[in-house]
Amino acid sequence: MFTGIIQAIGRVRKVTPVHGGVRMTGDLGGLTPGNHGLHIHQTGDCSAADAASAGGHFNPTASAHGRAGTAAHHAGDIDNIVADASGVAHVDVQLRGVSLGGSPTTDIVGRALVVHAAPDDYQSQPAGNSGARIGCGLIVVRQ
Repeated sequence: MFTGIIQAIGRVRKVTPVHGGVRMTGDLGGLTPGNHGLHIHQTGDCSAADAASAGGHFNPTASAHGRAGTAAHHAGDIDNIVADASGVAHVDVQLRGVSLGGSPTTDIVGRALVVHAAPDDYQSQPAGNSGARIGCGLIVVRQ
């Protein structure tokens, strides 16, 4: 089983391979209501209090930042998640072009999943102007 954990605010309980990519599902709480950026970051290191240790977005093709599913975007770009009035975001996203294992240009195992304080605008370079990193967890293999 593959599990990504966002420390202190919840869990992305299932990260499963699907045709052409990976599906992530789970719940994240303790957020302010509204939109929040969510990205896969390059390094599986959440040791820094501000999650700076996770590095930039996972971007093995050196693409411009953008919205997932569009021509130009990082492999780690994910559409915004939406926290409800109680601060819980139900995550159910499908990422295209990434994998669990295999080629280092697509593999997200061992990388960080980061939630941001603000929404991603899908345009600002290099990372969508989504504000502070407020949660960080590793995408790990659990057996």
